[in-house]
Amino acid sequence: MQQITLTLPMIPNMELTASKTAGALGEHIGMSRDKIDEVQMAVVEACINAFEHSDSDDREVQILLQVLGEEKDPQGLEIMIRDHGIGFSPEKVATKKGSASALPQKRGYGLMIIHGLMDEVDIRSDEEGTTVTMKKLR
Repeated sequence: MQQITLTLPMIPNMELTASKTAGALGEHIGMSRDKIDEVQMAVVEACINAFEHSDSDDREVQILLQVLGEEKDPQGLEIMIRDHGIGFSPEKVATKKGSASALPQKRGYGLMIIHGLMDEVDIRSDEEGTTVTMKKLR
């Protein structure tokens, strides 16, 4: 299994480094351009969420990108994005966004976008940080 590990500082535009790395890995396994674009957008959204909302003391995000399946028969990508911040309740965020009484707003749709772009999304969060694990099949 092929994998890449990145530790990125939470500074502007570092999400683009993660996005480009995910794109290169997608190209390497023969993923379609549309799927690569979806992966890259989801990675950007997840990184920006960590940068803006984690309130982590170390001001870093760890990213693990790995190819699913065998080297000669890659099935897709799995991407884990981890911060060591304050955590949040993913259920409350999803409920708030799905509420008919929610006021229109320009921001706050990152998790919905990620779920819409990726084949599988798992979010685990507590007072020690948040891990977003996303999968996209080839």
